[in-house]
Amino acid sequence: MTDQTIALQFTSVSFSYPALQVLEDVSFHFHSGEFIALVGPNGSGKTTLLKLILGLEQPQAGTIRLLGQSPKKSSNLIGYVPQHASYDPTFPITVQEVVRMGLVGSVKRGQRKQELEQALWALEQVELAHLASRPYSELSGGQRRRVLVARALCAKPGMLILDEPAANMDKESERRLYATLAHLKGATTILIVTHDMRQVSDLTDRVFCIDAHKEGGVGRTVVQHALEDYEDGIKRVRHDVKLSGDQCQKEAFNG
Repeated sequence: MTDQTIALQFTSVSFSYPALQVLEDVSFHFHSGEFIALVGPNGSGKTTLLKLILGLEQPQAGTIRLLGQSPKKSSNLIGYVPQHASYDPTFPITVQEVVRMGLVGSVKRGQRKQELEQALWALEQVELAHLASRPYSELSGGQRRRVLVARALCAKPGMLILDEPAANMDKESERRLYATLAHLKGATTILIVTHDMRQVSDLTDRVFCIDAHKEGGVGRTVVQHALEDYEDGIKRVRHDVKLSGDQCQKEAFNG
């Protein structure tokens, strides 16, 4: 963690869909340069939380600030790596062209030299600069995921969000991905959504969980769990910490 500037702040945020209260009175904050893990069982509200941060949904109550601005006004400050990225293997595009897509809206038209320099810089961060001219279709699945990280980094965002980035990766690709994130730690705020804390326990500064319904309420909240409550990335049962039942214990913490 490089300083104590607040990168992201939720204050009394609530959100619901027409027939479902998802989040209720959620308050938390991340400091600039922190590496944060967000865990929780399927259907707990992790995707909704990401949509709120990205400005794709608006809270019914409360406020969200990303580096002091509303998410809608600060979308260019976020680099996002989705869990699933659609890809047409027949589309002719090179690795550096994929990465340059991350510059849309942040670099003026016609500044090709600057675009290429930033794309190469981003690829260097993920140790794939030597593949800049390679057709994207020729890369392995793990390499493609790292290229998507480079795309998210290309505009040098203040915050990097990764949604299950190691899903379906082989062990070597997973190792390389997390080595990349270790290299980036501290230079930017990183929020990673994961089911398996064993993957990121050595990198994480703080752990947040989409937790049980608040007493007397119907929506879920977000609570912080202490890193010392983990052994080899697996959550120990503590009688003084209220978890979201057995499902959260098994799915979120044991992977």
